[in-house]
Order: sequence, then structure tokens, then C-alpha cells
Amino acid sequence: MPRTEHWWRDAVIYQVYPRSFADSDGDGMGDLPGITGRLPYLRELGIDAVWLSPFYPSPQHDAGYDVADYRGVDPRFGDLGDADKLITEAHHLGLKLIVDLVPNHTSSEHEWFRAAVSAPKGSPERARYIFHDGKGPDGSEPPNSWQSVFGGSAWERLPDGQWYLHLFDVTQPDLNWDNPEVRAEFVDILRFWLDRGVDGFRVDVAHGLIKDKDLTDWTSTSQILGGLEPAGPPPPMWDQEGVHEIYQQWRSVLDEYDGGRILVAEAWVQPASRLARYVRPDEMHQAFNFPYLDAPWTPPRLAEIIDESLAANDAVGATTTWVLSNHDVVRHATRLGYPVGQARMHGIGAEDPQPDTALGLRRARAATLLMLGLPGSAYLYQGEELGLPEHTTMPDEFREDPAWERSGHTERGRDGCRVPLPWEADAPSYGFGPSDRSWLPQPPVWAEYAADRQQGVPGSTWELYRAALATRRSHHLGGGTLVWERKDENALMFRNGDVLVLTNFGVEAVELPAGATVLLSSEPLDDGRVPADVTVWAML
Repeated sequence: MPRTEHWWRDAVIYQVYPRSFADSDGDGMGDLPGITGRLPYLRELGIDAVWLSPFYPSPQHDAGYDVADYRGVDPRFGDLGDADKLITEAHHLGLKLIVDLVPNHTSSEHEWFRAAVSAPKGSPERARYIFHDGKGPDGSEPPNSWQSVFGGSAWERLPDGQWYLHLFDVTQPDLNWDNPEVRAEFVDILRFWLDRGVDGFRVDVAHGLIKDKDLTDWTSTSQILGGLEPAGPPPPMWDQEGVHEIYQQWRSVLDEYDGGRILVAEAWVQPASRLARYVRPDEMHQAFNFPYLDAPWTPPRLAEIIDESLAANDAVGATTTWVLSNHDVVRHATRLGYPVGQARMHGIGAEDPQPDTALGLRRARAATLLMLGLPGSAYLYQGEELGLPEHTTMPDEFREDPAWERSGHTERGRDGCRVPLPWEADAPSYGFGPSDRSWLPQPPVWAEYAADRQQGVPGSTWELYRAALATRRSHHLGGGTLVWERKDENALMFRNGDVLVLTNFGVEAVELPAGATVLLSSEPLDDGRVPADVTVWAML
């Protein structure tokens, strides 16, 4: 469990998506008491901290990332008392608790935006958001060409003729971070949750808060979670210089609290050296390593990203993070079941080409051992410890992700990775809750992935994760140093302290170095040799 003020530098952090983790009351929606009841499971798995996706009051147009009240709990998930119990129980079990913070935009039902809509042009209420007159003789054209990442224009017009900016859904108006009142409000929100005992914040769209004041036209179409081009200046709505002074102020607030409170950036920024600017000593503590998540199953590219990531973060004294799945991308057990080099899809439907499920899981297990063998901090997404695949055959009528509608049904969106977890193979809703209700349909095949079919079963994916996390801790891999032994077209091999990590990407089996003693293997070895798509941890 976390040991020092700098616990986060080598921590394994588990993402809980509250809607889909555990349902305590049978309404088909996960909730905070459900999470609290399952914390012993996470303690047994061996993680260090839990990150909760949003649970705040929200109309749920974007699964809670449209926040109506930053100081409350949505009744679907419980109340503030339930949040306090969750924080207390997590700490009792030795787990840190990180919560999501969504500062780029509010819900259109937030009291500030309601006031802005009712107020006149040029009012203090409208100054909290980004309102602008339109173009053309009658102002009927949007102020500029910016596009929403969910598709369509990033501007919406009010009946009085003014337009407001929404880089995401139309119900998610962007805040004006040049307004001191907005900055003061979020410092107060930070203190509200820090005083309740949370150990940090994962900051949504951390690279998007400041916009170019001139609203410079940008004709490129934004892609859902596609990142920024590594060359050239950033687009006028992303990765602007002004974001850094915001996080410097936030860091000073967190440093007033004991226990090692942290800030984690969700920033789709390239190259690695530019992303590292978010984790300089006076800013955030961690930033998600999305290039690593996006990397194809090829040794040269993976090695390149590993080297770039470590070098960029080492240069600013920061830890490097590693991640393979989260609530915004197709699960890696499914992604890796497609041909190597295929572009990452933004959702998969029944009519789309289907993955090789067995190959995907085999590679996913190998990829996980490779990731957990790297120095730094790692993030796990709920269900990956079960080897869960994406729900790739979900009927389209069940989809709730706004990307599905706003893209004109060209992007199926993120619902497939957000399906409620299977806990018990033979229970209603696979044990997700006490009833058979589930806010998204669970595929029948998920019975074989249920936690009760895997815990205590040698060779299961759950037991592989549990063993890997225990071994990672006992050999201090998170705080180690990477030394390459091999990186070519067929294999990656490196030392991290006293552990040798070898991944075979090729077709032919690979020999372990003479005298190697296997600690852990993602699949059985072939007469002592490492088969294709297998990772081994060994000692010499």
C-alpha cells in the first residue's frame, strides 16, 4: 500500500467508472455504496489507489462529465455521506482515493450557466463562459470555424443572438478561464474535496482550459481523443501557455495539505517533451501517457515511446505513467485482437469487423506484464484484471455516448468499454447488482470472465494481475531503472533492478538467457522458451 508522501511515483492506480462498477440497490446503475462494498476486492488485487470517474450531480448527457454541481453527489450514486464513507473505508484499507475534476466546462444545467442564459449580453454572468457575437450581417454565422470533438460546430446560438462555445457536447458550455471568478471558484472546489480527505484529482481535458483570445479560425476537424499533432503550434483551443499558471496555483493549494495529495493531467499533448511541461515540479504530479496507450503491437515503436517518455519526464524530475485502457477507448483485450498497425477505432458495432478474441486476450496479458515491468506509475481500468473485452456487438439502440448521435452515427463511441462488470457468473446481471437490471446490456459471453470464475484459479487473468502487482511491489519495479538488453523487430528485453522483462512479438519462440529463473509468465512457456505474444519476468 502507499508508503510515503511520494506514494504516487510508483503507484498502481485503478480506475473505477461508478456507473458500471457495482450496484448496491438494484436500479441498474452503479453507485458509491456499491464501490465501498467492493473495496476489499481491490485491496486483495493489490492496487495502491482508486480513481473515481465523475459522481457529481449531472443530467448525464455525457456520463457525468457534464457537471451541474461540483460539491455534491448525484442521487443516482448516493449522497455526500456515502462519499465520506467511501473515502474513510478506502483509507482504512490503505488505499488512496482520487476523484475526477472537470474544469473545462460545466453542464448547461449548472446554476452559473442558467444565470448566464437569463442575463443580458456583456453581463458578469455571461463573462464566466465564452460568449461571442456571430459573424455575418445578422450574426447568424458562428464566431469561427471551431468544431466540437463530438462532431458538428463548437458553437450554439441563444435566442438573443449570441453564441456560446462548447468544445464537447452542446450541453457542456466551456468556462472562461480568463475570468478571476472562475479561478477562485475552482480553488474553493479543490479545498472542498481536500478537506473531505480525497488524495488528489484527475483533471479532465487539462490541456483545454485556455483558448486563444482572438478566436483564430482552425479548419482541422477535432478527433475524439485523437491527440494533437506533434509538430507545429498547438491549435487555438488546446495546450495554450496560460494553462500552466492555473496548475501552478492549484499545486500550491495541494501542497498545503499533508499526505501527498496529487494532480493528474488528462492532456492529449505531443511530443512527450511538451506533455512533460504539465508535470514540472511546481505543476502537476502525473500526466497520462496516451502515446503509450495508442502504440501498435510492434517492438520498435513501443521502445521508442518508452524511451521518449522516460527521457522527457526524467528531464523535469517527474514520474512516468503507463496505461493501456480507460473509459474513453476500446479495451486493449479487444484492440490487440485486430491486425497489427490497424488504426484505433472509436467504438465497435456488430456490423464492424470483429476481433480475434483469443489473440487479443493473449496479447493483452503480455502487454500488461510488459507495462507493469516498467519503472513509474501504472493505471488500470476496471475489468481489465478479468481480461474483459469490449462489448463489440451491442445493439445501437442502447448507445448513450453523445459521440454516436453528434457524429451522425459514424462513431459508435465509448459505450462498449463502459458495460457493467461481471462479478458472479450465475447471478442476475452477473452480480453487478441484486437485480437483473444493467444500464447497458452485458454480453452473454461475459459469464466466463466473471470474477468468481477467476479468483483462486491458477492461470486466470485475475490471478496473473494479482501476482504481477505483488511481484512488482516486492521487487520495487515502480521505483527502478530501465536498462535495455534487446530491442529489435521480434522482441523487447530490459532489466529493471533485479528483474529481467522479455516480450516476444515474433512468430518463433525466444530463448531466455542462460540461468534465468522465471518469476511470472503471461502464458505457459514452450519447453523453457518464450512463445509468441508472451511476456516473462525472470531473475538471473
